[in-house]
Amino acid sequence: MQFGVSIAFTDPADFVPLAVAAEHSGFDVVTLPDHLIYPQTLSVPYPYTPDGVPRFAADDPFVDPWLAAVAMATATKKLWFYTSVYVLPARNPFHVAKLLSSAAALTGNRIALGAGMGWMPEEFAAGGQQFGQRGKRADEMITVLRKLWSGDWVEHHGEFYDFAPLKMRPAPTAPIPVYVGGFSKPALRRAVQNDGWIADLHSLAELHALIGEVRTLRAASERAAEPFRILSFGCSDAFGADGYRAMRDMGVDVACTMPWLFYGVDPKAPVSAKIDGIKRFADDVIGRL
Repeated sequence: MQFGVSIAFTDPADFVPLAVAAEHSGFDVVTLPDHLIYPQTLSVPYPYTPDGVPRFAADDPFVDPWLAAVAMATATKKLWFYTSVYVLPARNPFHVAKLLSSAAALTGNRIALGAGMGWMPEEFAAGGQQFGQRGKRADEMITVLRKLWSGDWVEHHGEFYDFAPLKMRPAPTAPIPVYVGGFSKPALRRAVQNDGWIADLHSLAELHALIGEVRTLRAASERAAEPFRILSFGCSDAFGADGYRAMRDMGVDVACTMPWLFYGVDPKAPVSAKIDGIKRFADDVIGRL
């Protein structure tokens, strides 16, 4: 099992030193958060907390994840980066394809797209995209992205996107994995048609049940014989090496966390305190698995 560091809620000035510390401490990946905007008034509740209040605040920084990945990649050699998650259908597919193909070129293919369908209508309005049918549109977007990433002359004639033959360069020199986040039935069905599934914050029992469902759906899909990854945040009851060992044993390929939180360090604490948390987690957990 690989381990990842989440940089959500972190001062952008801390990104590079945290990435360097993570790589030196045995972590494999940095996960990147994403939102375009935070409206003053939300028209719908946040769907992932009991009270409908987002886990993030209006003043939390959301650096463009692909710029952040390039910055951290220049200071590291092995770390790879994925979004958890990128609000894909709030964007134009050509802009997304160009951003990721450029990031792939500048990072040595050390990126992956972790896609979410979004929940905030205001974000889609800001991005100039329709909120309705976003899941169906995202499915077609992924088809378009993969065509554009081929670097060949491609065309597309679909329900939402239609274009004559064209070419986009630079083309990635290795496939860009597409992982899908979420735990609704449509999200799980969408994930198994791609390269992996990104879980949310769950208990160990909840995650075990969801992984079983994902495995069943994948086995019945047309891509059943291809590699598939399970990526997850640390579980709400996964403490210490035993908790992460349980995640590994149930099939988690990448476990992501904010390691400093285990030692009472706030995300807005000085970077030195967070680096200390990274090193302690490496000793207490990674080194024992």
